[in-house]
Amino acid sequence: MPWKFIDDNEMLEKLVLELEAEPAIALDTEFHREKTYYPQRGLIQLAWPAGIALVDPVKLDVTPLAGVLERALIIGHALDQDLEVLRLWVGATPRRLFDTQLASAFVGYSTPSLQSLLERRLGVMVTKGDRLSDWSSRPLSESQLNYAASDVEYLIDLYDGLCDDLRAVGRLAWAQEECALVAARQNMEPSVDVAWWRMKDTRSFKGATRKVAQSLVAWRETRARERDLPPRFVLSDLAVSAISQRGPSTEQELKGVRGAQGLKAEIVREILSAISTGKSMSDDDLRLPPSDPVDRNVRPGIALVQAWVAQLGRDLRIDPSVLATRADVVALVQDRTDARLKQGWRGPLVQATVGRLLRGEAALSFDPNGDLVLEERSHVALSVAGGTDA
Repeated sequence: MPWKFIDDNEMLEKLVLELEAEPAIALDTEFHREKTYYPQRGLIQLAWPAGIALVDPVKLDVTPLAGVLERALIIGHALDQDLEVLRLWVGATPRRLFDTQLASAFVGYSTPSLQSLLERRLGVMVTKGDRLSDWSSRPLSESQLNYAASDVEYLIDLYDGLCDDLRAVGRLAWAQEECALVAARQNMEPSVDVAWWRMKDTRSFKGATRKVAQSLVAWRETRARERDLPPRFVLSDLAVSAISQRGPSTEQELKGVRGAQGLKAEIVREILSAISTGKSMSDDDLRLPPSDPVDRNVRPGIALVQAWVAQLGRDLRIDPSVLATRADVVALVQDRTDARLKQGWRGPLVQATVGRLLRGEAALSFDPNGDLVLEERSHVALSVAGGTDA
């Protein structure tokens, strides 16, 4: 399908008017963020039955697209990062969306790439030669623009096909519910106070060290945002971890911490201030990451439920990672009211199977093919014979 490149305000105004009556619009974005905190502008691709538009967010103020995003059903593939891009560039995110990667998990596909999904579902072969090209440079080549157009050209057809598949197995509402959750969580920038959760080492910290880590990473995140730099460019993860554990209070002590050498005087002052703030932080201000403290006696039960959930996903042709994470299983075993496996489409599905396993009404066994099956429990325990030395 022919595409048009939108790089002036008059063309953008006409595009917005043209899209006003479209109930569903396919969308993708191109961006870079290897050397920046925020995604560096590249391209916004839009498709509808009558055409494809490639909008230049480098040259244009693209906020006029906000109304389009908030009104139409937006169709895309693996939309999480695209939604962040839209929030930052357009100032709006879709109120309704359909993620083809997420939806495909309900009909037997396991987090497929768009290329593989188009090939398997529609028989369409898409060339990916320009995927890693520089989208911030201008002018964009004809090859780049053709590639960008191909990323949205078939999304509406894919949406129609997946909806047919989902209706056939009675799971369209499930996919729509899951997509609605994705749309709902994209409305704000994450708090800097929880940025330390993303660092693997800091999750193992104890006591006051966690407060220093929270304060230090929050400072790093804030400075990275202000200067549009990746956080690691401000201070390495190694330095953050070492400083949090050592908690230096003077410039000399800081210089002796691994990864903290050669810092500018301004950075040193700010780091020491962040450390001081962390040390004086109240318990109420400490933002702890979600955890799953589980009694070790319950852990075998969690492993058992996880095994069954994985088998249930295979039996139902639902990607097990979409059906339930380990955290979901833990929350269910702990009988928490906010457990995701008690809610929405998962509730009836899981309670009918996992619920019986947890209540001791059913047992797991292997069938001749090596698959797990849930069976009525006999309540007859097998004795375990002990051995003796000959």
